[in-house]
Amino acid sequence: MALATKHFSLEQIGLIVSIYPIVWGLGQLSTGKLADHFSKKKMLFWGMLLQGLALLLFIPATNNWQFITLSALLGLGTAIVYPTFLAAIADFTHPQQRAESIGVFRFWRDMGYAIGALLTGIIADLAGLDWPVAAIGRLTILSAVVILVRMK
Repeated sequence: MALATKHFSLEQIGLIVSIYPIVWGLGQLSTGKLADHFSKKKMLFWGMLLQGLALLLFIPATNNWQFITLSALLGLGTAIVYPTFLAAIADFTHPQQRAESIGVFRFWRDMGYAIGALLTGIIADLAGLDWPVAAIGRLTILSAVVILVRMK
């Protein structure tokens, strides 16, 4: 919807929207292994920060290439974060509690999707399409700061 209001064609929207899951999915093939060799805290911080900044930069973006680049950066941030969260849970959880811990992580992740969808819909109805993107971008950057400050 947001891309349609900026007068992109269906083909352009399809391309822009497809870049994120492609980069995320293929990126995880290497970033998952990197989480075994590098600081998980740093990877989580930089991945979340990259996601948040990409989201915020969607707001002033105006052309196809800017949106494609930002979609790729958002996908890269997600590719860094997602397998690293799972690796961190595996590293910092007793083997007997690992499955339960991953289940709890997935519950809160999925609950975040549901609450986020409702919240962004309400914000968009009240204030316009840029506001929920800004809110999620800021929350993602705040999450990066929390990781930087709180994670050991």
